[in-house]
Amino acid sequence: MGTGGVTVSGGDTSLPYINPNLSNPIQGMLRINNTNVEVFNGTSWQTLPSSYATVTLDQDIQDIIQWARTQRQLELNRATLIANNPALEIAYRAVLRAEQNFDTLSKFVEYDKEIHNV
Repeated sequence: MGTGGVTVSGGDTSLPYINPNLSNPIQGMLRINNTNVEVFNGTSWQTLPSSYATVTLDQDIQDIIQWARTQRQLELNRATLIANNPALEIAYRAVLRAEQNFDTLSKFVEYDKEIHNV
């Protein structure tokens, strides 16, 4: 169960067998009474709240995940096109070289800024 990339699962849904002595329960003992889960507090049986925690991701994280999914699909589509078209492979290699050149030039610009306090 879960949404937005988070899955909550696991746990043991079967109840362990404990032979309770209901006429003399001990503190902390749990029982199911109809549809309620109850705990013995040392004096009486107390019904535990029946609300459940909800695990969600905030909108920013959901947006990032959606962006990553979109980017992954674009890359898969691009890889398929490149694999089937030699001209696109050549163009893609040129793009990669241009990105490497950009990264190198960016480092020079940053270094120049530091040296000249610009």
